[in-house]
Amino acid sequence: MILVAILALATSATLTLGSLVQRREAEQRLLEVGDTYRRAISSYLNSSPTGDRRYPGSLADLLKDPRYPGVRRHLRQLYPDPITGKNDWGLVPAPGGGIMGIHSLSDARPIKIAGFETANQAFEEKSRYSQWLFVVMPIATGVRIGPGQGTNAPLPTANPFLPPQLSGPFPSPNPAPIPTQPGASR
Repeated sequence: MILVAILALATSATLTLGSLVQRREAEQRLLEVGDTYRRAISSYLNSSPTGDRRYPGSLADLLKDPRYPGVRRHLRQLYPDPITGKNDWGLVPAPGGGIMGIHSLSDARPIKIAGFETANQAFEEKSRYSQWLFVVMPIATGVRIGPGQGTNAPLPTANPFLPPQLSGPFPSPNPAPIPTQPGASR
């Protein structure tokens, strides 16, 4: 009888541990898939045949960018939510239209509540997966960004959010080569 009780307890502990491991894996997969969507939205926003910076109107626009005559992909496929297992995502509307991000529709409590990478630090202390917003924030130029509301204006040379000594203008990412003197060693 005692052996049966010990065996039942061990089985229960194993099942609980297995469930916890599965949840952790799904949570890690959510972070990966969410980041994939974030990068795809950023790619869409930052690439345009006419220079108009705007958010995608739908997730399907990430599969085939309607702004290009040929096929231009920012995402290979639409990925399901690893927590719910469904293809449904919560969409974060962009100011001026379009989608600036996604989030899970699950109200389950996350296991991870701290120690996120920089891109996901806003998830710290969130009590639901649905509060993990994978978003691409609009640039701070005062220009409205949305479908049909882009601009061809040049990007600012200084960042108003940094101290003057760090705000730019910045040197070219491709500096001119340094001339060498004959006989000088490097």
